[in-house]
Amino acid sequence: MDIYEDLKWRGLIKDVSSPELKDKLNKGGMTFYIGTDPTGDSLHIGHFSSFLISKRLAAAGHHPILLVGGGTGLIGDPKPSAERPMITYEQVQHNYECLKKQAEDIFGFKVVNNYDWYKDMNFIDYLRDYGKYFNVGYMLNKDIIRRRLDEGITYAEFSYMILQAMDFYVLHRDHGVDMQVAGQDQWGNITAGIELTRRKCGDELYAFTMPLLTKSDGTKFGKSEGKAIWLDREKTSPYEMYQFFINSEDDKVIDYLKFLTFLSHDEIEQLAESNRVAPHKREAHKALAREVITFLHGEEAYQEALDVSQMLFSGNIRDLTYEQVKSCFSNVPSVDVTEDMMILNALVTCGAAKSNREAREFVKNGSVMVNGEKVKDEKFVVSAEHAYGNKVTVIRRGKKKYFVINHK
Repeated sequence: MDIYEDLKWRGLIKDVSSPELKDKLNKGGMTFYIGTDPTGDSLHIGHFSSFLISKRLAAAGHHPILLVGGGTGLIGDPKPSAERPMITYEQVQHNYECLKKQAEDIFGFKVVNNYDWYKDMNFIDYLRDYGKYFNVGYMLNKDIIRRRLDEGITYAEFSYMILQAMDFYVLHRDHGVDMQVAGQDQWGNITAGIELTRRKCGDELYAFTMPLLTKSDGTKFGKSEGKAIWLDREKTSPYEMYQFFINSEDDKVIDYLKFLTFLSHDEIEQLAESNRVAPHKREAHKALAREVITFLHGEEAYQEALDVSQMLFSGNIRDLTYEQVKSCFSNVPSVDVTEDMMILNALVTCGAAKSNREAREFVKNGSVMVNGEKVKDEKFVVSAEHAYGNKVTVIRRGKKKYFVINHK
């Protein structure tokens, strides 16, 4: 199957700039770019779903360039509903350096920074060399601009389209880029770049967009309990990433496999059948977690995620490390304490029991575990000395209710 047909089958093509693009994609040899602004110091799983296409196209004989927009990041792509807060030059530079290293480590392709061609440009040159090619009526007709007119849009945000169009032109002029790939929300900016290049030098550029990866309710894929799933394992551990994927929606997991993995059509279709007839086995979800975590962090990290999950499932958490405990129990009820305390007081303090009387019953019945060890002695002392990293004590009441005590 040719690359174009594969991308279509995976649901990775939405808008196409020209009918000629199908043959050009299948032929190979194009230089293309895909980019993001450094609004944070790590890529997240939403970026991964987009940037992964660089690997697919490279395997088909194309040449990727990854752009991290240190210049456009200082302005900010217009949001659909409100102005995006500006961040400082220092923060943008820090984020750029982090994302550049991460993109190079994960994807292995050349990374460029559009700040390099913006930093020495003066306003007169900007208006004469680029601004004159943009008709205001044309810009107002773009979807994101039109949607913001009633709420109000600043001139800086309004100009973002010109900046991204300039990126396409400059990358074509200086790096031989002839195609751009981006999310569907960037279509207006992409076509502006195609038009700018045609008017400035007469060359024809190409582009296609990818549908945004979403959950069943239409919200963006990549968040768990309001937190982004980061590619930096210090921000999102392999265990947390494993849990995110293993709990994916049944009716979306096959879409995620198509977007986020290199599994073959036959392999994905077999997993789709398993998901249909035996969803309780979660074979598709397990494959999704395995493929993504192994690609990002390696087989050892994936095995660690499995081991931690098994420990938590069995309740045997004695061998967890301090770092694993922090990631596994980051969302459970917690309390800070400054001194040692008896187990009954500890249960009440962390919310595992309503009173000393109830706490005594829990201990007496053998339903309390501290750091994976059953506690039946009312005189047991919860202390930093025996905590994970001398900082965290994990209390389990019953089979599933966990509580954390942070020793300060």
